[in-house]
Amino acid sequence: MPVELFDKISKEESLNKGDLVTLLALNNEEEVEILYKKADIVRQRYVGDEVHLRGLIEFSNICRKNCCYCGIRSANSEIKRYRMPIDEIIQTAKLAEGFGYRTVVLQSGEDPFYTLNILVDLIRKIKQETNMAVTLSIGERSKEEYQQMYEAGADRFLLRFETSNPTLYHSLHPDSDFEQRMKILVWLKDIGYQVGSGIMIGLPGQTLEDLAMDILKFKELDLDMIGVGPYISHPDTPLAGSVNGTADMTLKMIALTRIVTRNTHIPATTALATLRPEDGREKALQSGANVVMPNVTPLKYRELYELYPAKICIHEAAEQCHSCIRQRISKVGRSISTDYGHSPKRA
Repeated sequence: MPVELFDKISKEESLNKGDLVTLLALNNEEEVEILYKKADIVRQRYVGDEVHLRGLIEFSNICRKNCCYCGIRSANSEIKRYRMPIDEIIQTAKLAEGFGYRTVVLQSGEDPFYTLNILVDLIRKIKQETNMAVTLSIGERSKEEYQQMYEAGADRFLLRFETSNPTLYHSLHPDSDFEQRMKILVWLKDIGYQVGSGIMIGLPGQTLEDLAMDILKFKELDLDMIGVGPYISHPDTPLAGSVNGTADMTLKMIALTRIVTRNTHIPATTALATLRPEDGREKALQSGANVVMPNVTPLKYRELYELYPAKICIHEAAEQCHSCIRQRISKVGRSISTDYGHSPKRA
């Protein structure tokens, strides 16, 4: 049993790459449960017992990028494409507010139809017509565009880098640059956004050393939110047939991300719940997570936003998702936050 490493965690001493690799390699059930409990203690100490709900609107599945793992990649001709009209996005945001969500997450592929002017107008209308924080997850734009969207009222921005290994990154992103991705994360923080990023676990060619370096990169970037979810192979991509990531490794990554970053928001992801539908979200909340993102996208679009196959909740109306999430959170003895859930780092 890695008693010395567990002692380091209890004393809040820094974990190095070797420590993280050792902990990620744990496969003894008793040791893994100790790790989860250590992470849960850190979570309670630094971000409390409240779970923050963010209403997710997937407003376009059109993307100009061709990432090798993604079901909505530009080269996938098997998927039906859609764009939500602006008025429908606003009405869906109001629906989310009606459920008590204090944040709306506007997520899409990198769709050039939504110009800066359209997005600025959308952000302003949501801020005028609701009392919610606005998170954007729309990919790479110019620094000037990020600045203007922030000035229009956007509070947060999510931009995942998927892996901190530049070689692996380039193999997965034929039309994206690793250094530029990292530069954008710095831009966003400098502008004033609360910044989120994240990775996939179990990517083809990924090692435990890569995952350990991902956690250290999270700490270096001092992110406000970190999403870690399993890689799930999509049949209409170049990686079709590759082995999926696992729920167990994802939970260990959630735990270690919490232990290392301490006061960062960490979601219990839909991808994890897809691999472990019976209790994936609950287990994540017991292993360091403190955010859940219920899907409020209208049902007619839900199954078309297929980043990976067999995603849960695509046939459940927003009302059903809301009720289910509340029950799952209550089941693990946690309460739902009624505030905006801004980053503890910005308090």
